[in-house]
Parts: sequence; C-alpha cells; structure tokens
Amino acid sequence: MTFTVELAPSVEAGLLAQAQANGLPLDAYVALVLEERSWAIGQPALTRSQIAGERIRELRKGVTLGGISIRELIEDGRE
Repeated sequence: MTFTVELAPSVEAGLLAQAQANGLPLDAYVALVLEERSWAIGQPALTRSQIAGERIRELRKGVTLGGISIRELIEDGRE
C-alpha cells in the first residue's frame, strides 16, 4: 500500500534523525515503526528494553562479519 502523509517539519526531522541513527532510509524506518505499532495492537505492552531487543534482533538478521554470522560469533565467544 502506498500513501502520502503530510508531516510538520520538526516531526520529519525527528524521524529522519532516528532513521539515520538506525542506518535506514526514511521510508523504510517509517514502515518499520508503523509495522511495530500495528503488531503491538492487542499485544501486552512491552518494556523499552524488550522493544530494543526486538529491534536489534530484526536489524541484525543476515548480518555477517567476514562471512561469519553474529550468532556464530556469539557462540564462539561463549566457548
């Protein structure tokens, strides 16, 4: 679905800053925020740390370091 939303310049600037801090383009960040909000409807409220954990897990999917996945690096670190 595609639609246009008119935002106040201060709101747009705030969203853009948050998108950049998360390494995402603005449209992808807004879609992520809306998806998270729609998922939360009917769900028990999450704490800030739970939300942060969910975001971290989502952002690190498929991320590798020299061909080694983050999961493998964590498991190696535990050994």
